[in-house]
Amino acid sequence: MIATMKAGDVVLLTTAASVQFLRPIFVRVIRELPERHTYDGWVWIEAYELNVAGDAVARRELYVRRGGVRFQAQPAAPTTPARRRPVRRGPVRVG
Repeated sequence: MIATMKAGDVVLLTTAASVQFLRPIFVRVIRELPERHTYDGWVWIEAYELNVAGDAVARRELYVRRGGVRFQAQPAAPTTPARRRPVRRGPVRVG
C-alpha cells in the first residue's frame, strides 16, 4: 500500500504522478483533500510549490496519481551568512 501524504511531506511530482508535470516540481504537502471523489489510485492534495531554495512560491491544489508521487528527504533550510559585528579599533569614548 502506498503511504498517505501528510502535512510537511516534501514530494517530487513528475509525469509519473500526472501528465501535467512535464516539468517536474517539488511541493510541500499541506493536506490531502479526502472530501473530493477521485478515481481509484488518484488523490487531490493541497500543497505549496517550492523553488530551488526550498521556499514556498505558490499555493496549489493538485490532482495526482498516488503511485507516481516520490517522497523526498526534507531539504536543508536555506542558510544566511551570520552578521559580523564591526571591529572597533582603539579606545571607546564614553560620555
